[in-house]
Amino acid sequence: MSQTHRNRSGGLIDRKKRLTFTFDGKTVGGYEGDTVASAMLANGITLVGRSFKYHRPRGVFTSDSSEPNALVQLGSGAHQTPNLKATTVPLREGLEVRSQNRWPNLKVDLLSVNSLLGPIISGGFYYKAFMWPSSFWERVYEPLIRRAAGLGRLSGLPDQARYERKHRHCDLLVIGGGPAGLASALTAARAGARVVIADDDLRLGGSILNSKQTNSASAFDWVLEASEELSRRANVTIMNRTTVFGLYDGPVVGAIEIGTQGTEGEIYWKILPRQIILATGSNERGIVFGGNDLPGVMLASAARAYANRYAVHAGSQAIIFTSTDEGWQAAHDLVTAGVEVAAVIDPRDHVADDVRKGSVSWVILGGVVEQAHGGQKLKHVTVRDRNGIRSKLRCDLLAVSGGWSPNIGLSCHLGRKPTWSEDQKAFVPPEATGAISYAGPLVGAVTTRDAARSGEVAAHTALKCLDIAPPDASSFGILPSEPHDFLPVWRVATSSGKAFVDLQNDVVASDIEQANAEGYRSVEHVKRYTTLGMATDQGRTSSANGLAVLADAQNQSIPEVGVTTFRPPYMPVSVGALAGEASGPDFRPVRQTPSHRWAEEAGAVFVETGDWLRAQYFPKAGETHWRESVDREVETVRSRVGFCDVSTLGKIELVGSDARTFLERLYINAWQKLPVGKARYGLMLREDGFAMDDGTTARLSEDHYVMTTTTAKAGAVFEHMKFCHECLWPSLDVSFVSTTDQWAQYALAGPQSRDVLQKLVDIDVSNDAFPYMGATSANIGGVAGRVFRLSFSGELAYEIAVPARYGYSLAETLMEIGKDFGIAPYGTEALGVMRIEKGHPAGPELNGQTTAFDLGMAGMQSQKKDYIGRRMSERPLLKDANRQRLIGVRTLDSGDTFAAGAHLFLPDADTTPENDLGFISSAAYSPTLGCAIGLALVSGGDDRLGSQLRAFDPVRNMSVRLEACSPVFVDPDREKLLA
Repeated sequence: MSQTHRNRSGGLIDRKKRLTFTFDGKTVGGYEGDTVASAMLANGITLVGRSFKYHRPRGVFTSDSSEPNALVQLGSGAHQTPNLKATTVPLREGLEVRSQNRWPNLKVDLLSVNSLLGPIISGGFYYKAFMWPSSFWERVYEPLIRRAAGLGRLSGLPDQARYERKHRHCDLLVIGGGPAGLASALTAARAGARVVIADDDLRLGGSILNSKQTNSASAFDWVLEASEELSRRANVTIMNRTTVFGLYDGPVVGAIEIGTQGTEGEIYWKILPRQIILATGSNERGIVFGGNDLPGVMLASAARAYANRYAVHAGSQAIIFTSTDEGWQAAHDLVTAGVEVAAVIDPRDHVADDVRKGSVSWVILGGVVEQAHGGQKLKHVTVRDRNGIRSKLRCDLLAVSGGWSPNIGLSCHLGRKPTWSEDQKAFVPPEATGAISYAGPLVGAVTTRDAARSGEVAAHTALKCLDIAPPDASSFGILPSEPHDFLPVWRVATSSGKAFVDLQNDVVASDIEQANAEGYRSVEHVKRYTTLGMATDQGRTSSANGLAVLADAQNQSIPEVGVTTFRPPYMPVSVGALAGEASGPDFRPVRQTPSHRWAEEAGAVFVETGDWLRAQYFPKAGETHWRESVDREVETVRSRVGFCDVSTLGKIELVGSDARTFLERLYINAWQKLPVGKARYGLMLREDGFAMDDGTTARLSEDHYVMTTTTAKAGAVFEHMKFCHECLWPSLDVSFVSTTDQWAQYALAGPQSRDVLQKLVDIDVSNDAFPYMGATSANIGGVAGRVFRLSFSGELAYEIAVPARYGYSLAETLMEIGKDFGIAPYGTEALGVMRIEKGHPAGPELNGQTTAFDLGMAGMQSQKKDYIGRRMSERPLLKDANRQRLIGVRTLDSGDTFAAGAHLFLPDADTTPENDLGFISSAAYSPTLGCAIGLALVSGGDDRLGSQLRAFDPVRNMSVRLEACSPVFVDPDREKLLA
């Protein structure tokens, strides 16, 4: 707990709460209120990482979320998170911190040899070097690039962090907790508006927290009082450690709130405000000169923040290189904190006396720092004065301030471009419109006093839009107005060595000049060619200087060069946060069938089918392979009787005098003559003439119909019906509702299914009284339900429907009354085998690319009426004889197998795309036939029946000879079905 670079007093840390953490395995200490970056600096740790491309030593550069260098890996095992900014991670007890992008360790990184290859791997290197020979790409280049890419590494283990997604509504959202944001929130809150204030820091205050409290006591006291008042008010929500990453139409705002436990939790907020005030502050700019990336070189505002807020001196002997008055204030604060400031170098020829006051011994006006020298830390700098005389000055901290740029990223997320301000020498946000207002540096208010006043003005504007009267009293007291004169300095032109523009992506000034020389003159092209501003800081520390270098190379002004497009996310967002709770078993809700509990007790193996969890098969003792169970279930249905839960089929009830007309227009076949008590199979098309879905519809009374759809298309069909009714035929007297979840429906199939059913219902189910496709209401074991004589298996079969709450009891009852008939439950696997044996098309055949003609159902298409998709289905190419049409295929050798997805060729044809005849859409082993069978979509269709084909499956390395046959393998004359 030495903390050799920590002052004995001062700062906003809690010295009563000592904390320990590890950095690369070494135990170090800090205090409550520290960030990982401030704690490392307090312990004299200046080397924190390696740069992306050259693996150069890098130290802490900022004190906030714009940090480009100090990216670290937190935690271990499944709890580790890479690429977190040490400047924003609050210190906590036992935190494991590791440096990134080095091997074998931080101090000895063998890949730092890349720095010597700088002239070779300059801007655009990747686009040039990996073009030849082309055969090397997949085998050599891509694996090497992927291995070298990135900074941190994922654990590869399931993420253990907790993620949530939440919504929040408010009258006013204030983004930014500095003086402008505080004044805005206070003004609106006192007027009674519902206010949310979001800030990415641990506490409100912004730049005031980083100032010397003795010099700005009134400002600091005001922050404390304002924060306390906001926290007391019931109409205010303070969201600390919350980063707004995107503004969207609506307005809708996306934000990520990070828990105080660092990697242990994130909340993805979707905020819907009526008004928004952007008070996002500004970013200090560095200056481009040789060696400006060495550990020990940081922004002057950061050095000031560490000294004032954290009582940490980032170096023992400092030099200030500044062209702003704020840089001088940093020098004074460092001296007050006990840091020796050896010199202040200012390119300006004159600095006001009230700015220069203090105990800085050496001042060089009109001078610049040309070069920083050192290895793994800064040792000295080369200074050139106005007369061109160079000298070397020793230091281990170089605090740089080249100007300020308003933080405009969020303001441009709705597609509007920023404009150039000659006064601020920076791009400023587009004119405020709609629900968005600006405050603080975004409107040129850079002093504490002016920022607070601008926040109050912005709040008044927002309150007027909200039709809320503003408060009488001002929201701020007497605040300081700091000097803010500056000279924009982008680059030291006489500098030598690597002068970095983008620290994170290792983009140097010469890379930008090279891109321009090679024809990449557009700022968007330069960005992508050099990777300028494409890192986790999104160019916040590099964009302005990069534009200046490009403008100089083109002999243009910065506004003439333009600016790149700002897009969400403003800051990196973890995929886990976007997913929220929807991961693992919670990826989507699981729907359980009415018989689920009964099936569990019966030992069923379940399978996910869309949102549903269905019984796949029911293994019995002694069955060691799933096929044994499935074959037994199929044989039971074919020889005796079985039942299956088919409740997942979509069920839609239609009522109304025009219900029949509505069905006529949805389906390709006729419905006008369907009598009460009968059901009919139907196929509906999309508007483009391709098959959409199939199913049966039963008429229960004069104007009451029950439609069934496939499980997969239940939602889509219902939405399609709503569109047709509301938009195409609103005058039709028809109403419909989905009742999928209200009914438990079981298929009862097999030669003895009638005998079982007769014991269950109070109606006559003989063939004469209840023929094929019959439908009726019935008393089912004392419960009012429905019975349909339908078959998906090709056997004598029925579907029994009862209210869903009786699903468990119905399964029990079927087993009880069917035990004398050898009844057994069967699952989706057996269901699929039997539907293939019978030649019923299902989801794999209704794949959005088939028509009624392709499926052998062209005869169903009525020529006497109009219906959705009719005209488009009559296009000549959709009836071409060479289209892929539905047939059956079976193996010639009973020992052969094949899988869905295999492509079909003539037996001796080469397996090339031009010889491809089609593919197998569904495949199964048929215990009834004793061989593998399948349904296939084949060019020429019926013309190939009786011929031989070859199934070729390159994925499974399989080639099998097949016979093309009718898709109806079992009971083609329907004798069993109609018995």
